[in-house]
Amino acid sequence: MKLKVFIHEVEKCGFWAEVPAIPGCATQGDSFEELLANSYDAIEGCLSVDLSILEKPEKSRVMEIAI
Repeated sequence: MKLKVFIHEVEKCGFWAEVPAIPGCATQGDSFEELLANSYDAIEGCLSVDLSILEKPEKSRVMEIAI
């Protein structure tokens, strides 16, 4: 799977990134290398949400799909 990551450089503060395909998935780093490592961790964390703890309305279902 390939995802686009938008990287923003902040003067004197390092970098921050967001993943538009995964709402709410963002991270930061003091250096580009740290940002890159943190991006992998953030994406993995966002994609590994435990759906079993979420409440779902009646007549709803959860499906697992491969991309």
